[in-house]
Amino acid sequence: MSSMVIEKVGVSSIRRSTRWVIPAVVALLVASTMVYIGSVDLDSSEIRSLAPEVIFRSLWEHTQLVAVSTVLTIAIGVPLGILLTRPGAKGISSMILAMANAGQAVPSIGILVLLAMIFGVGFWMAVIALVAYALLPVLRNTMVGINQVDPAIIDAGRGMGMSTREMLFAIELPLSIPVMLAGIRVALILNVGVATLATFTNAGGLGSIISAGISLNRMPVLIVGSVLTICLALIVDWLAGIAEQRLRPKGI
Repeated sequence: MSSMVIEKVGVSSIRRSTRWVIPAVVALLVASTMVYIGSVDLDSSEIRSLAPEVIFRSLWEHTQLVAVSTVLTIAIGVPLGILLTRPGAKGISSMILAMANAGQAVPSIGILVLLAMIFGVGFWMAVIALVAYALLPVLRNTMVGINQVDPAIIDAGRGMGMSTREMLFAIELPLSIPVMLAGIRVALILNVGVATLATFTNAGGLGSIISAGISLNRMPVLIVGSVLTICLALIVDWLAGIAEQRLRPKGI
């Protein structure tokens, strides 16, 4: 018993000691980029593209795209995944999963262009494309998490007189939360990367800075846009990891 306690304390201390590694890496990347930009002579187009108001606006637009699309992905994927694990929905679960697989198999730029051709451009068209692209991890992990619950535990719940609804919320969902959170974390990181393509549907984001760097052939602009996207992905993954640890039921 004492060795197990010592092992848990050791793992906890390691986690605490490494918790700030990602923010430190992000700070180093941002500082290095600022030093690089300060060491080169920027022309007028680079100065306009790297103006503070442009960077902060693009970062805010990117954050909005990721936040809204992730919330909608969770709101659709988790209830749909739960529904598809119910006995009456077994027949359509494979069809829904196939549709979700198709949504992720299609290149993200293809989804964006297709939606733009059908519905037009803008923020919500980019959000719809992001949801279609990131739905699979949330949906699949929700189904896998619930389906992997030990049948013996389900039988024990039935033996105690629990209803199907009570078993879902008291047994199946709590035991499947770690797997579900892993899927949500994957979807979140996918959205950060794919949201850079939202600039092609006039939805803004950090992709607009990257696109400007490519079209103008300006390396400083391209580097700033790319580094900011990397830093945002690292910070989002770091925050998701902390949330995953906090939301994981104790004892699992």
